[in-house]
Amino acid sequence: MADTKESVRQMIEKYGKDVEELSRYLPWLESKKGQDVGGKYEPGEGKANTISVPTYDSTLLAFVKKVQKTAFYSKNYVYAYSRNRIKTPEDEHRVIDRCQIMELETLGAIITSYCMRGMTKAYVWTEGVKNGVFWHAVSRMKELIEFWSA
Repeated sequence: MADTKESVRQMIEKYGKDVEELSRYLPWLESKKGQDVGGKYEPGEGKANTISVPTYDSTLLAFVKKVQKTAFYSKNYVYAYSRNRIKTPEDEHRVIDRCQIMELETLGAIITSYCMRGMTKAYVWTEGVKNGVFWHAVSRMKELIEFWSA
């Protein structure tokens, strides 16, 4: 029992500050669920040979930068996906719902997946907001930290 309490305390110490930082974005993430927070800048007339450039909400960009600075951010997120058989956003929501305090890395892996894939595919960041995965994962992290810190 003491070993379990010690492990939980270590998880809270390791991830508590990061969860607190990410939690600041919860109201914005919740208000934007189901909405498209990205767009494309189309050049004006006479510029037929130019490409359109994706544009993002500044809060979304700040959130992604914050995630990149957390202890959750790791290229090994793919292992969490294979271990939990995650293939679709529905699978992500299912895993988020059942995660416990000792599985905070799994929640971080889900967020990391969207942030890393979004570096090469423009639509992925906005997809994470639109389908509610960002909000769901961060709110679950906050819920677990608050429960076990009390």
